[in-house]
Amino acid sequence: MTKRIIIVLVFVLFTCFGVGAQQAYSPDENIKLIFSLDSNGVPIYQILYGDKVVLKSSRLGFKIKNDEHHLSHGFKIIDSKFTSLDETWKPIWGEESEIQNNYNEFMVHLEQEKTQRMMIIRFRVFNDGVGFRYEFSDQANLGHFVVEKELTQFATTGDHIAFWIPGDYDTQEYDYIESRLSEIRGLMSNSITTNLSQTSFSPTGVQTSLLLKTDNGLYINLHEAALIDYSAMHLELDDKNYIFNTWLTPDSQGDGPYMVVPSTTPWRTVIVTDDARKILASRMTYNLNDPSKIEDTSWIKPMKYVGVWWEMITGKSSWAYTDNFKAVKLGVTDYTSAEPNGKHGATTDNVKKYIDFASKHGFEGVLVEGWNIGWEDWFGNSKDYVFDFMTPYPDFDLVEIQKYAKDMGVEMIMHHETSSSVRNYERHLDEAYQFMKDYGYHAVKSGYVGDILPRGENHYSQWMVNHYQYALEKAADYKIMVNAHEAVRPTGIGRTYPNLIGNESARGMEYQAFGGSKANHVTILPFTRLIGGPMDFTPGIFEMDISKLNPENNSHVNSTIANQLALYITMYSPLQMAADLPENYNRFPDAFQFIKDVGQDWEKSVYLEAEPGSYITIARKEKVTGNWFVGNVTGKGERISEISLDFLDRKKKYVATIYSDGDDANYKTNPQSYSIRKLDISYKSKIKLKSVEGGGYAISIVEKK
Repeated sequence: MTKRIIIVLVFVLFTCFGVGAQQAYSPDENIKLIFSLDSNGVPIYQILYGDKVVLKSSRLGFKIKNDEHHLSHGFKIIDSKFTSLDETWKPIWGEESEIQNNYNEFMVHLEQEKTQRMMIIRFRVFNDGVGFRYEFSDQANLGHFVVEKELTQFATTGDHIAFWIPGDYDTQEYDYIESRLSEIRGLMSNSITTNLSQTSFSPTGVQTSLLLKTDNGLYINLHEAALIDYSAMHLELDDKNYIFNTWLTPDSQGDGPYMVVPSTTPWRTVIVTDDARKILASRMTYNLNDPSKIEDTSWIKPMKYVGVWWEMITGKSSWAYTDNFKAVKLGVTDYTSAEPNGKHGATTDNVKKYIDFASKHGFEGVLVEGWNIGWEDWFGNSKDYVFDFMTPYPDFDLVEIQKYAKDMGVEMIMHHETSSSVRNYERHLDEAYQFMKDYGYHAVKSGYVGDILPRGENHYSQWMVNHYQYALEKAADYKIMVNAHEAVRPTGIGRTYPNLIGNESARGMEYQAFGGSKANHVTILPFTRLIGGPMDFTPGIFEMDISKLNPENNSHVNSTIANQLALYITMYSPLQMAADLPENYNRFPDAFQFIKDVGQDWEKSVYLEAEPGSYITIARKEKVTGNWFVGNVTGKGERISEISLDFLDRKKKYVATIYSDGDDANYKTNPQSYSIRKLDISYKSKIKLKSVEGGGYAISIVEKK
């Protein structure tokens, strides 16, 4: 890592604008931060991009529970300084092999005159945005406190277009809605959002990562970074003034975060650009996280995998071994009296088929869900049921599968459904992780479906955020990679703990098997959910008519095959699943070849074209091989995409294999129409392709021998 640090007196790098008013610039001087105290000692900030206002004067501070002296006003500045940093660091996995971390930092030390309480606000101004957080040092008059409300505001300049999902303390699994800010209140009660959980907090509340588009050409992303020991942030819109107010996820008692000094909050992030591609290219969220705390990272490896999952999601097979067995007590292991239902997916023979398929086609891993006892009790509304994570069903032979997978050169991926019984999971984590190691499992997919037990916590409260972190750090002790589903949305933690190789935390492919998602859903996720870290989206579905897998399921996957291929490029993850059944890939071996070939760990990424909700085209260069792959997903309407290949090496010739929508492709009526052709190309080449709504294209580019 190369680093340059400069500390200078405050008057060198910002200019004063009256009492307490100070400003700081990004390294390229295009973004300006202005900080000041108003006449009541309230800290406020503004952000400008060039000559355009991004955020108007927005207040900062806190209300403290059961304390009349809130950290909201009456402050004076007692110290301030600037620090500049320019470093380059190498991620363990990522969209590029090196990331530049370059910012100007402004730190202001505030004292509340009436109480002598101290609060630091630290701003970092990058070329792609601003991050800021609150810090509390050791002090006599503030030892510990409960946050009643964080007063951080994001005061926008007008009725922007927003790409949003409803505020919810327990799930992010919504289709994104595109609307004006003024329309959110009305749409929140619309049938689009009737699946809101009971924990929805406000008729104008939305979740981060939130994307805004202004009428004067700016793209703004609001989110947070380094969410540790704190509650996840939501945003409540004042739709008369277009101001977003911070709303923290409460715990089971209705409280916000419990703070013990010295402490810091997560970073609040504002990414801003006039080019949508730069939102996708931003690494500011990662840069605001600490470097890796795992010294030996040699065991953390990107991987592609298949698994016994899609057939259960679609209803073709089941997680449960039996339909008519009811456990008498928790932890029962005697299933000899249970009658098999004949649909159980995680059988030894069925899993071997997936292992054979993975080995034949070069996939590193096989995920098996439904291997351990208890699923019928859980599905049978035993809300207090807990899994033990170590006892298999009678038809799943752990020892035989371990040996078979090892002989075939395939890694097995463990599945831990916690049933949201969090204390039970924590109680068994050590033995569950040791069990994994004993049987050769080096990665786990964890799940938190349902209400949090035992005390009704919210999925995104401080209490649960601390649990996810505990499970992640404990996994690192056992050299286990984690793919957490239903957990809190990622905030760049993957830099500090790179064994977090995947999250769900959004509406993934599974929804296409029980109701569907909008065709343009995948053109929004990279601008929102993926800002904080990779998503285990589980792409690669080739049979769009779910009734052909399960006659009782009439769902339809709203995508073409070419679109599914492109997702391996546009939906970045070091953990990529080929989610469909082996028999469906065997029907389309020429299209399946792209999934086999495509990389998953990248040296370089080039963002060729992008517009949220409409289209994304990305080119990525694979580490080691140097092969390039291009993916385009198209959301709204049919369009012609014309891209230049000038990112290629000028001294080399290449062969491109193009997988594109067929002339008659239609994501609803003819999704399996695609064409494949080869072209000799160079850096001078340009490619013009048609993508249908819900379609796209994928290109494999290899050096010509």
